[in-house]
Amino acid sequence: MMIEYTGRHIVVTQKYKNLAEAGLKRVKKIVGDGASAKVILTVDKHRKIADVTVSMGSQSVVSNSESAEMTTSLREALAKLEQTAIRQKQKTSTIKRHPRTDELSTKDGEIPGLVTTV
Repeated sequence: MMIEYTGRHIVVTQKYKNLAEAGLKRVKKIVGDGASAKVILTVDKHRKIADVTVSMGSQSVVSNSESAEMTTSLREALAKLEQTAIRQKQKTSTIKRHPRTDELSTKDGEIPGLVTTV
């Protein structure tokens, strides 16, 4: 999984990278290897904001959190991301394919659309 880090008014230290990689490792088990992630850490006055986005093909899962501590907000964002990824995975796995009506109407030896009169 490719991970891109961005720090806005903050230096992204190895501590934050290790924390993000540990959380994204859990998400990787759910979404698979073909995903990429973006971690954006922002500081505004007394607020520490963590935004995490995981893109997998045409779908993406986004989570953000705000706290007084950056480690707390990053952990909360990763926990929300994991729950959202689980929900999205369950949603896509429960969609069932429905057979066509022609396939349902075929019986032994009958051709769909052919009417036989006796």
